[in-house]
Amino acid sequence: MTVTFANTGGAPARSGTVTFATHVLGALGIDWATITTTQPLPAPIPAGSAVTRTYTVCVDAWRVPLGMRIETRKVTATWN
Repeated sequence: MTVTFANTGGAPARSGTVTFATHVLGALGIDWATITTTQPLPAPIPAGSAVTRTYTVCVDAWRVPLGMRIETRKVTATWN
């Protein structure tokens, strides 16, 4: 998953985390579970600039039964 982080503030973002909410969906689109994972923010991000980073989001195979699929629907970033 590729995400662009834009720092619109007046100070550099020196550290933080990115949280991915990955949903396990059944064949009819029913949401069976949401699994969250976190990764470090690509810091530092200078004030007024943007950084693009590609992450691999993994889910244990036993959490996704045959016929189901996964989708990462929400990405949240917190930084300092």
